[in-house]
Order: sequence, then C-alpha cells, then structure tokens
Amino acid sequence: MKRGIIVFVMCVCFAGLAAAQEYNTGIGIRAGNSSGLTIKHFTSRKAAFEGLLTTRWEGFDITGLYEVHGKAFDVNHLNWYYGGGGHIGFYNGSNANWGDRGVAYTVIGIDGILGLEYTFGDLPVNIGIDWKPALNLVGYTGLWSEGGLSVRYVF
Repeated sequence: MKRGIIVFVMCVCFAGLAAAQEYNTGIGIRAGNSSGLTIKHFTSRKAAFEGLLTTRWEGFDITGLYEVHGKAFDVNHLNWYYGGGGHIGFYNGSNANWGDRGVAYTVIGIDGILGLEYTFGDLPVNIGIDWKPALNLVGYTGLWSEGGLSVRYVF
C-alpha cells in the first residue's frame, strides 16, 4: 500500500514537471458555437491529433483533427497551430436555422482548424482559442465555421 502511494505521488510530481516544459496529452472542455470535450495528443514535437466530441442542434458531432504546431511570437509556452480532418454528426433539425423541421440528419464532412494555445509553466493547464471551418459533404451539405475556447488538463 505504501509503495502504491509513493508511486502515485512521484507520478503526479513528474506530470507537473512535464507540463511545465511541454505536454504530451491534454484532456478538457471546449466552449463556443458547439461545446463538449477535447483531447489532444502529440505524436512528435510539432504534430498532434485532436479529438472533439461536441453537442449542437439537438445532436452531437465527432471530429478528428491532425494539427501542426509552432512557437508563436517568440513567446515561451505560446504556440500557433493549423490542421485539418473530418467529422461525422447526428442532428435533429427542429431547433436549427437550417434543414427541414423535425428531420434527423447524419452528416459527414471535412474540417480545418487555425488557433493559438498557451500552456502555463507552473500549472498543468493549457488554454486554446481557435477558428474551425467545416464543410458537410454528405447529409445536409453546406459550409460553416465556428470559434472555440478550450481548457485542458495536461500531462
């Protein structure tokens, strides 16, 4: 039991140190035109995959993105990023300003993303702001864009 507690404390300490330099994975919430959960995992120093599970229009959307990151404005812990990916959404058109009232839609499309994120040096927290345009190719077709604010716990 004591060994388990010691291992747990060491993991928490090392996670805090890793977050102060750079993070590997972040899990949190996203708010904006659509809100939900976000998870981002870096596969290299400059490349990450991000997954979003968001709700909107009495439905939900699953989005997968590949992102390229770089240092922004020569400021420590501040990065810009861009990328793209795809989404699948399941919506009820009854409360939307589009589509036919009472008709359920399944949509599939492509997404882009452009944003800035800051990872705090002393806290395992990351904050990002982005613009994410999307184009539905299947289902109710159309182009839209949305902004988002993400807050993640990073480790």
